[in-house]
Amino acid sequence: MTDRRATVTRTLEAADGGDRAGLDAIVPDVYDELRRLAGSYMRREREAHTLQATALANEAYVRLADQTRVKWRGRAQFLAIAARAMRQILVDHARRRDAEKRGGDLVRVTLSDTAATFGQPVLDLLALDEALTALGALDERKARVVELRFFAGLSTKEAAEALDLSETTVDDDWALARAWLRRRLGG
Repeated sequence: MTDRRATVTRTLEAADGGDRAGLDAIVPDVYDELRRLAGSYMRREREAHTLQATALANEAYVRLADQTRVKWRGRAQFLAIAARAMRQILVDHARRRDAEKRGGDLVRVTLSDTAATFGQPVLDLLALDEALTALGALDERKARVVELRFFAGLSTKEAAEALDLSETTVDDDWALARAWLRRRLGG
């Protein structure tokens, strides 16, 4: 883990203990993590997307800063919560746009930035969200693994840490979830 990542982890843990000044001090590092994550999301979006990475990072930051019930355990958990917030922001954005266009162009995401593909170069974000919701109803842990590995871009080790699982379990869940999603999404 780099010094910066370790600092973010220690400060998030301290903030959970009441050290708000420490949390304020790492806002630039936390925001950099959010921008990196938002940039990763937006690279998977269609070219003419109206939402920019900076706007996505800003919206996610506002949602995360408002979290009062979260017990921060470190960087991996922070990125997991940020990934979920960004996924929801993008899904909400896509739903609003589709409602306006009544079925216009669908928001597309690729899975090529991760270790696996589903046999299709791009997927509909709304269909992926529906599939992940269905997977979560069957097996919440596998859906969380997908969220962490794909949406947050976490490594197997980081996802295992965030979920308090072994790396082998995360690898197994990741493989099974990809196969389930491939079938569900018609790939």
